[in-house]
Amino acid sequence: MKKIEAIIKPFKLDEVKEALHEVGIQGLTVTEAKGFGRQKGHTELYRGAEYIVDFLPKVKLEVVVDEALTERVVEAISGAAKTGRIGDGKIFVSDVQAAYRIRTGERDDEAL
Repeated sequence: MKKIEAIIKPFKLDEVKEALHEVGIQGLTVTEAKGFGRQKGHTELYRGAEYIVDFLPKVKLEVVVDEALTERVVEAISGAAKTGRIGDGKIFVSDVQAAYRIRTGERDDEAL
């Protein structure tokens, strides 16, 4: 099993969710996040005062999938989240040793 974490622009969430649904992903976790990379934030004007916005709003998606689906899920996320501009985000893939469904006690692939 693999855990796929993606940091994307918030306005791309619905497109990414739809792309994952088309691949067969039934569940995912979404968290509001703030951060920056090469984009580094920007300057804004508020009531005549200039201030720097260091951390930009992002959305973090997390999904655990069977290893065979990993590439399809990564392609779905990157295709739907891409704008071609700086700050599109990142995707991280890591190994998952075990998964458990609390309600039924199912393990690993059955728990997904």
